[in-house]
Amino acid sequence: MDHVLTEMPSLSKLYLNAAATSAKQRLGRSIPVVSLPSKAIEVRGVRADLVKVTQFSHLMGKPARDVLPSGYIHALAFPVAMSVMVDPEFPLPLLGMIHLRNQVEHHSPILFTDVLTIRSWARELTGHRRGTQVQLVVEVRGEDATELLWRGVSSYLAKGIYLPGLDKPTPASANADRAPFNPPAPTAQWQLGVDTGRAYAAVSGDFNPIHLSVLSAKALGLRRSIAHGMYAAARVVGDIGSPKPDAFSWDITFDAPIFLPATVSLHIADTLAPDGGWLGSEFTAWGARSTKQYFHGSVTAGIAAQ
Repeated sequence: MDHVLTEMPSLSKLYLNAAATSAKQRLGRSIPVVSLPSKAIEVRGVRADLVKVTQFSHLMGKPARDVLPSGYIHALAFPVAMSVMVDPEFPLPLLGMIHLRNQVEHHSPILFTDVLTIRSWARELTGHRRGTQVQLVVEVRGEDATELLWRGVSSYLAKGIYLPGLDKPTPASANADRAPFNPPAPTAQWQLGVDTGRAYAAVSGDFNPIHLSVLSAKALGLRRSIAHGMYAAARVVGDIGSPKPDAFSWDITFDAPIFLPATVSLHIADTLAPDGGWLGSEFTAWGARSTKQYFHGSVTAGIAAQ
């Protein structure tokens, strides 16, 4: 049975809960939990914050519009997904979780005045060569919860957390599909300052410590703070296929963290119809100095099956 909340959860309180849960987990428990919460969490009557929408758009280098950016919708719904991840039945620690992939179906334009219903649940708890991964599904519907407007599937990794009973890939199979990365000619470049994580946190509410400072990132095992995966996703998706059709899909895989500050090179290749109309784009990004691949993916007109 779904758990329906009367209001959007507070991200700051959720992070405090996550910190408390992490402290308890460090004390150890005799029988590790290896299952996911059986319930979904739902919030009704959600409205976008016009000030935050404007700030979000400006951070992405875009003017504010009545239509919500697809990346902002993820940020708007994120507290509901986080509520799933801080549930006592959720087996993985939220703090330090690494974003692996996002798959989004954007079914219809959503206006900042729309009243929304947001629902989220966890699925696909599986072993990973570096820990344990899980998927969080988020659906955004209209006020009456019938019409699906936006659907996102986020894959996360709890690095170094190995739950019993979950098979993980062998080193040979994990690297079988990895081809050497040869950077193409860049079509764009981003200059990301050390404050990029804090700037995105301010407009999204995602104050995960791995993004905020060197000290907070080191406390969670990283050498420096890293850019939010959804900052990169929202920015590159916003730059592609403008104007997009009412329905489109996007898929992004995060290959390596972007340690801040960073210079990011990008290559975006568009696919056009014979009449010049936009059909889709593929993109990849890498470090301008290191040539390490940071992320890759695609944006496609229409809804791609997941």
